[in-house]
Amino acid sequence: MSGGGKLLVVGPSWVGDMVMAQALYRLLLQRDPQTEIHVVAPPWSLPVLARMPEVTRGIELAVGHGALGLGRRYSLGVELRAQCYTRAIVLPRSAKAALVPWFARIPERTGFRGEWRYGLLNDVRSLDPHLDQTVKRFVALGQPRGEAALQSMPAELYPRLAVSGDNLERLRSDYALQAGAPMVALMPGAEYGSAKRWPTARFGAVAARLASMAIDVLVLGSAKERPLGEEIAAAASSARVRNLCGRTSLADVIDLLASADVAVSNDSGLMHVAAATGTRVVAIYGSSSPEFTPPLTAAAEVLYLKLDCSPCFARECPLGHLRCLQEISVAAVLERVEAVVDGRHPTPRVGKRADG
Repeated sequence: MSGGGKLLVVGPSWVGDMVMAQALYRLLLQRDPQTEIHVVAPPWSLPVLARMPEVTRGIELAVGHGALGLGRRYSLGVELRAQCYTRAIVLPRSAKAALVPWFARIPERTGFRGEWRYGLLNDVRSLDPHLDQTVKRFVALGQPRGEAALQSMPAELYPRLAVSGDNLERLRSDYALQAGAPMVALMPGAEYGSAKRWPTARFGAVAARLASMAIDVLVLGSAKERPLGEEIAAAASSARVRNLCGRTSLADVIDLLASADVAVSNDSGLMHVAAATGTRVVAIYGSSSPEFTPPLTAAAEVLYLKLDCSPCFARECPLGHLRCLQEISVAAVLERVEAVVDGRHPTPRVGKRADG
């Protein structure tokens, strides 16, 4: 695509995937700075899209995860006909994901071969088996047909979310956080399943140690993960450990992560959010693999044992022992966190943007 024009992207449904999709938008604008990018996305993801300077407009599609929602997709597609998009890129591989661009009568509709959707798409790509990362697959759909896919991801395409300085100041006031004081974020959840979650008691031990060092600890996650946060806060037994799971918006989480010295996270959506804010990340992998969904930042420490049984990509450990996570020690995590806090491993603050 050249010479500008409007492009519609049907975005993914998971937090991490939505963040990684920013690499595609950066590629598109790198090649044609006049392109106007609109993204169809679930309601929860609109605050993330608002922090992507490459996205002109986020378009809400309020359909439950996995639901067909034919009427809503039809209504949205008809409404979008007036936008006169020249091309659409459909990131999910389901047939229903391709309906809105088809209803919108967008002339060129690109996506990978997946569920039956011939006709819905007219630029159907075969998935290159050598594309070993989700982000590379997204980026490949933005390249012209026949162009060799990127086998390594250049740093200039890494996701970089904008940060609101005004909102951060409000959050510091609300939660009595002192600017410049050491702060660590813990993200103990993983929506996918328990096989991706380092034991909560280990997070609690990390929180207790950090609190004893006069370091503020924020536990971040969704309302579903609030019990995990309560367990961690109880284990630490310190006012320095604040359980904010379910108490902050996704936009708030972005700004809090940007101000943290380091974030400790399972392989989850919030891990990708943290990486995209430029904060140093200590990423813990169990049933998944950092080779497939790595934190897209140069400021990352990855803990992954790569046992014979992993990655299995299961939601729960099929062998019942969860050794891939149980054998990652508290000491191993603390060693990496303390190196950052002590200044032995400084966090680069590259690519951050503030609104004031």
